[in-house]
Amino acid sequence: MLTEERQQMILEILKDKGIVKINELVKLTDTSESTIRRDLTYLETIHELKRIHGGATLLKGRFKEPTYKEKQIQNINEKSKIAKYAASLINEGDCIYMDAGTTTFEMIQYMDQKDIVVVTNGLKHIDALVEKDINSYILGGKVKARTKAIIGTDALKNLEKFRFDKCFIGTNAIHLEYGFTTPDSEEAILKENAIALSKEAYVLADESKFGEVAFVKISDLNKAEIVTNSKIEDYERYAKKTRIKVVTE
Repeated sequence: MLTEERQQMILEILKDKGIVKINELVKLTDTSESTIRRDLTYLETIHELKRIHGGATLLKGRFKEPTYKEKQIQNINEKSKIAKYAASLINEGDCIYMDAGTTTFEMIQYMDQKDIVVVTNGLKHIDALVEKDINSYILGGKVKARTKAIIGTDALKNLEKFRFDKCFIGTNAIHLEYGFTTPDSEEAILKENAIALSKEAYVLADESKFGEVAFVKISDLNKAEIVTNSKIEDYERYAKKTRIKVVTE
């Protein structure tokens, strides 16, 4: 099989599946692992795909944003691991901010601290927090139905009144050069300000978010520690810019 034919086959498989592992491509193309790795590296350099640990995935559109419901069923096991570790970072007496992401929502089931205060812009979050009898505030503002988030000028004014020990933020994309990004400018400014208003900031993101770039910048990488589920491609380069906690169980 010619190189061009093999690379076209790889792209067609990716378009069909969305994500593929190297060992799958080795079998499907009947070639060596080293050849597949070279193909993936080349295809990444021409912006046809994104390398991930052990495979590749399609690049996402910078303005594309999945719904809350779609996010809930993506990378469930990875999110659970990240959320459990993130919840363990909360100490009794902490004032924390949790934004409206699905991974931050997963944290709530693991939060057994009693003497804490939580501020959130997550519509789904507030019910779960109240059910756990956690002292909570929800920001007022415009409801964004797609992500079940409170956003807008009123939400930002509400947020600016608070000061936090820790914040836990979701993101759509993490990139070495462009930092943390998200498709929505109103969500981005809330996330940026929550980070600035916190003594410690944590961005919770599974490995699929790395190497991606969305429409609006939240902050540079050095503004928050990353909690993820796998030692991603270019781990050492990311680790030079910020702290990364890899949670494996």
